Amino acid sequence: METRLLSQFVPLNGLSPAVLSEIAAMAEEIALPRGRVIFHQGDDDPWLYFLLEGEVICQESDHAPRIVRSGTESARYALARTRPRGYSAVAATTVRVFRIDEHLLESRLGFDQATAYEVFEYDGNDDPAWMLQILAKPAFRNVPPAHANRMFGRFQPVPCKAGEVIIRQGEAANYYYLIREGRAQVARSEPDAPSLVLAALGPGDGFGEEALLTGERRNATVTLLSDGLLMRLSKQDFDALLKTPLVKSVDLEGARRLLQEGAQLIDVRLEEEFKQGTLRDSLNLPLYMLRLKAASLDPQKKYILFCQHEERSSAAAFLLAQRGLDAYVLSGGLAGLKPGAHSHQ
Repeated sequence: METRLLSQFVPLNGLSPAVLSEIAAMAEEIALPRGRVIFHQGDDDPWLYFLLEGEVICQESDHAPRIVRSGTESARYALARTRPRGYSAVAATTVRVFRIDEHLLESRLGFDQATAYEVFEYDGNDDPAWMLQILAKPAFRNVPPAHANRMFGRFQPVPCKAGEVIIRQGEAANYYYLIREGRAQVARSEPDAPSLVLAALGPGDGFGEEALLTGERRNATVTLLSDGLLMRLSKQDFDALLKTPLVKSVDLEGARRLLQEGAQLIDVRLEEEFKQGTLRDSLNLPLYMLRLKAASLDPQKKYILFCQHEERSSAAAFLLAQRGLDAYVLSGGLAGLKPGAHSHQ
């Protein structure tokens, strides 16, 4: 879409030209015939709809319908922005609308305006397309704009060659990595057993968080499958800028409420530990297997993760958050529960 069109709408008119161009590339333009429903009252979808051309009937229960016409003051704003939606929108004529993910827009607004009005280390000279790709990831939507600015300012570029080992199983951990260009493979070795491939990674994927969060040595080896460019963040910056906003904790009472709402318990300890006693109705997904199994988890569910204390469950929560899953760490872990709270499987 043309940025000229988008700049007429609120709050897109608050974006810098560079970021507005990125948003324009991601906006979805839709043509609808007369009578077509755009959305229903009560919907809770993530989209913001803006009217480019035509007329829309806005119908709220027990209220007289009203008309929104393109080019008017009321049409400068998104239709029914609050959630759940307060009214249904129906095309009164042939219409053109465009829509964009509200989380993405809010993230870019926050980042763009923080960059414009606050002084951080980030100098704004990086590739906005790459930054937008990272901030569009579900996990990074919860990173405050100030943290995002500092994060991009402190990333260090690391050019790499195909076949290069970036982190090696058993080594000490110092950095978190994001893949900017290229592909990588995560593998784990066991004594007297073939290496197990845990995950294939591409642009926008991160790795190296487990050891930073647990304080242990690296539990897997990451090897570049192609030439690429990595961005790395020191442990100190990772803890300050990513761990704090992305790893959510819940106490026992909060966990009980989540379970009543349908949440699932996941024990991220080893199978041998799990067999010695765990929490009733919990699944066992050891941390080292979580990358491989994360795709099988229901994205509509909430997950409560636990281990003996909090180290492994914090790493697991960060990993799931990167994949858009709603995960919580049980505060204190099993060690913080009263005796008798465990059940044997």
